[in-house]
Amino acid sequence: MREYARGTVPAVRVVRVITRLNVGGPSIQAITLSERLAARGFDTLLVHGQLGRDEGDMRYLMGPGAATEFVPHLRRPVAPLHDARALAHMVSLLRRVRPHIVHTHMAKAGSVGRVAAAIYNRMAGPTGRAKVVHTYHGHVLEGYFGSVTAKTFTAAERGLAHVTDAIVAISPAIRRELLVDHKIGRAEQYCIIPLGFDLRTLAAIDDAARRRARADLGIATDAVVVTTVGRLTAIKQHSLFLDAAALVSVAAPKTEFLVVGDGELRAPLEAQARALGIAERVRFLGWRRDLATIYGATDIFLLTSRNEGTPVALIESLAAGVPGVSTEVGGVRDVITGDEVGLVAPFGDARALAEQVLALAADAARRRRMGEAGRRSVTARFSLDRLVDDVDALYRRLLA
Repeated sequence: MREYARGTVPAVRVVRVITRLNVGGPSIQAITLSERLAARGFDTLLVHGQLGRDEGDMRYLMGPGAATEFVPHLRRPVAPLHDARALAHMVSLLRRVRPHIVHTHMAKAGSVGRVAAAIYNRMAGPTGRAKVVHTYHGHVLEGYFGSVTAKTFTAAERGLAHVTDAIVAISPAIRRELLVDHKIGRAEQYCIIPLGFDLRTLAAIDDAARRRARADLGIATDAVVVTTVGRLTAIKQHSLFLDAAALVSVAAPKTEFLVVGDGELRAPLEAQARALGIAERVRFLGWRRDLATIYGATDIFLLTSRNEGTPVALIESLAAGVPGVSTEVGGVRDVITGDEVGLVAPFGDARALAEQVLALAADAARRRRMGEAGRRSVTARFSLDRLVDDVDALYRRLLA
């Protein structure tokens, strides 16, 4: 990690803590903010933990000069011994770096990082205290665990809110769920900062790029391609994607399906595709870095999650000019703001999802109109510059 010599300490030191740098929006945001805020006077140490098995790795996004520290015992599963060691590591790190701001992302980093910050602040006293920020990119209080575990985690999040100066929700829906439904924190602690990305490459996809993408993936020009992107894990509910794909395949024989991502459920999902008789129509592509090729070859994006904060893959697809169909959960409606950019259906209703996909598959002109409207919508609202401005303003307000 970067050492801070006496007399050369930067004006504002930020320790940004994320559970792991796996494929997904939180990792992109943590890495990007650490790099882009440097030009505004914030020197960031990016702290990250251990990747899970079969998780894609986004560390390749970090620049060669990035200041990082790996905490091997910081891991997603609840593991008291690892958690205690990660906490000790974090407290030692904070004492060494003496940050002005500790900003945590994701549930485990949010718990370990904020407890460590509370211990550090008690040691440092009023004059050395760090401001503590936590970003909820979503939450694990619904759809992940049984009722007893969910209640335990909710109580823990309520306690952690007492040692947090600012709570960032990435959408109004997430803020409402946390503050109103789960009674976490106080209204004055919250600010809404939507995700932000560099969408220029996806927004530049045109007809020529789409033809090249199809050729690269070996997809026929007259096929209708339906794609999903994400971890192959229970919360993403890819089994519902396959159920809808089976229904679509009966009515639209030229439809092909791409599943991009990997995870612990890959083998069961491949078995389900075989059992449904659609194995030859569904391609499991694993983790891919060439997302412009994936979205360029896609006609319709289908998201079947049972819970979402703000769905990054849906933002990416709209930026690429690909209309989306999704279950109506979490922050989906913050992205699909109306039928002019995408369509939604109730969670668990494979037939309704299939009907939405078939309606778009049969109307190329409508897909193009929706794709153009979606591109305008997300590039205006989810830009990287806007994200950096928002976080910059939050930090300066806390430090004023």
